[in-house]
Amino acid sequence: MKSLIAGLLLAGAFGSSVAADILPRAAKPEEVGISTERLARLTRVTQDHVDAGRLPGAVILIARRGRIAYYEAFGFRDRDKNLPMARDSIFRIYSMTKPITTTAAMMLQEEGRLQVYDPVSRTLPELAQLKVGHERVEGSGRKVFETVPMLREITLQDLMRHTSGFTYGTRGTSPVNALYLDAKIGSRDDTNADLVTKLSKIPLKYQPGTRWEYGVSTDVLGRVVEVISGKRLGEVFEERIFKPLGMTDTAFFIPADKLSRAAQPWQRPGGPPPTPRFDVAVQAKYESGGGGLVGTASDYLRFATMLLNGGKLGNTQLLGKKTVEFMTADHLGAIPIDAPGLGFGLGFQVRRDAGIAGLAGSVGEYGWAGNAGTLFWIDPKEQLIALYMIQVSDPDRIALRNQFRTLVIQSLVE
Repeated sequence: MKSLIAGLLLAGAFGSSVAADILPRAAKPEEVGISTERLARLTRVTQDHVDAGRLPGAVILIARRGRIAYYEAFGFRDRDKNLPMARDSIFRIYSMTKPITTTAAMMLQEEGRLQVYDPVSRTLPELAQLKVGHERVEGSGRKVFETVPMLREITLQDLMRHTSGFTYGTRGTSPVNALYLDAKIGSRDDTNADLVTKLSKIPLKYQPGTRWEYGVSTDVLGRVVEVISGKRLGEVFEERIFKPLGMTDTAFFIPADKLSRAAQPWQRPGGPPPTPRFDVAVQAKYESGGGGLVGTASDYLRFATMLLNGGKLGNTQLLGKKTVEFMTADHLGAIPIDAPGLGFGLGFQVRRDAGIAGLAGSVGEYGWAGNAGTLFWIDPKEQLIALYMIQVSDPDRIALRNQFRTLVIQSLVE
């Protein structure tokens, strides 16, 4: 109990109120249909994780019905240096970058500069004649790797919903995965143009449109945005999304005057070696549209609120209402995905069934997560936005995120 009280005092002492200008804070969670008593379970469990060393620190933000119900910081932003977490701490958000890149692309569609069914080769001609890797088994049982032509070209929709055939080198042991590792796909020493050049020389893992395969699709989409806009991806984000939405702490690196707010990963006692994380102080050449951003919970709340509001935040209409509906619908249909009850839209995982998935939720909710453990989801039915900002190693992040989802959902009582 002492550690729990200390954690709450810590959160209050060092947490800022930077989200207050986005949404007002409810005097009591009950005003937005959330139980204070049940939220205490989330507080207790999170603090227990900090005390036990499973989690260095966290920032949690829950908004419902247009008001903030919960906004707290726990533990340490840098446990090695004993520096406390604050609500304005800046996190590596990794794949939570993907919805932002997809939003930039859909803004270009609204301006008539692309269509989601366009072939990628219309913008990136070097990807027009890709081959597809194929392993066949000979009569002797020996596996033979060969390449075959694409049955159809990759579309922008394939990039947005991860059905392009691109992959990540670390997601499997196939010959194609090995080629990704050999080519150092995703190196921070490359530009987005360099990435596409490398990919043009490597076969796809699957035929476009035949299955969901998580990978560098959104990074390629980022290059599409660069070519069509004539600007670097970071410039597009700053001018078209971050500045209009007031996302002042989201970027591809943390400038020197903000480094004192950077949340750092930490190796828990007896745990596996920490996953290597990119240096947030370095402005890398690779502005990864699939996973390169850093940001705060408050900034991402602005982005999420814009989506929940049908593309609008305050007086800024970033996307049309029907565009947001289109993005957050399931775009897979019968295309296989190894996620029962779930599908994928344009930049987001979406929920297709109330059950099946193994975690409670609403049909139509959407969101995504980041490699270092961050998570967000938006539930239009419940008018709910939940944000979980942490920096942990790979073996721990999924269990922590799933537990967080459960603890948030159980707190809803009306």
